[in-house]
Amino acid sequence: MTGIGIFLGLLVLIALYVISVYNALVSLQVRTKESWSGVETHLKRRYDLIPNLVETVKGYAKHEEKTLTAVISARNMAMNAPAQTVQKEQYENMLTGALKSLFAVTESYPDLKANQSFLQLQTEIAETESRIQNAREGYNSVVSDLNQRIRVFPSNFIAQMFGISEERFFELEDSEREAAKKAPKVQF
Repeated sequence: MTGIGIFLGLLVLIALYVISVYNALVSLQVRTKESWSGVETHLKRRYDLIPNLVETVKGYAKHEEKTLTAVISARNMAMNAPAQTVQKEQYENMLTGALKSLFAVTESYPDLKANQSFLQLQTEIAETESRIQNAREGYNSVVSDLNQRIRVFPSNFIAQMFGISEERFFELEDSEREAAKKAPKVQF
């Protein structure tokens, strides 16, 4: 009887271990989805601010139709891209670049830079961009935890057994990655 008892005890321990690892993996999956939801919340806020920004700029920068069209086009593509895809990342990065171009263009319009509505929108978008960056970092941190757990032995077998797969990181485009490596230029 002791041999059967030991065997059953081992089976129970193995089952408890598998359950524990499975629950940890599922918990990380849920945290990943929650983190992505946080990113999307901030992206939605940015989408909502952009039409107001474009309308404000339109009144002052009538000759910048191309830049304004690029911003709206990038916004629409980013809004309609499927979540957590390479395409979504590309469109979001394109929107960020279009907004940078728009703010660069506005430097040529002193009246616009003095407009309270524009200044408030610019501040709100800058704060939203910061929140998006923080949310992306949080998302990537959770994705890193999940992917690491999926790759290590023996949880990799359990993940495979239950069809739990790695998630994608939200990454910079190559051009942004290169720009991030360069030291900032400081002028006085």
